[in-house]
Amino acid sequence: HVQLVESGGGAVQAGGSLRLSCAASGVTFSIYAIGWFRQAPGKERELVAAISSCGTNTYYAESAKGRFTISTDNAKNTVYLQMNSLKPEDTAVYCCAVRYGSSRYRVLTGEASYDYWGQGTQVTVSS
Repeated sequence: HVQLVESGGGAVQAGGSLRLSCAASGVTFSIYAIGWFRQAPGKERELVAAISSCGTNTYYAESAKGRFTISTDNAKNTVYLQMNSLKPEDTAVYCCAVRYGSSRYRVLTGEASYDYWGQGTQVTVSS
């Protein structure tokens, strides 16, 4: 049984930082492709960052480039999203997702590519 639990969200002022965590049970991160998505009120869910199962390849949405960093700690079965220089438009519910059995070097950018999803954690950035 795969379970993903996000944490680390909260309220922060513009320019601040947060580090989101996604702890997994029932999976071994080293063989899963992982993505961080977000959904703001009234908007479609969008991919923010993704990492291949081997951890060498990453993807960032244009809005996240230079500010967000995705990383994994396979020993802890945890994926992180370090978010710096936060903006009010980053306000959303952030959730992680995993896909088992993807090519080691492939980064998955499509929402439909992911098999398992966490419940999400709220991030609120005030101006």
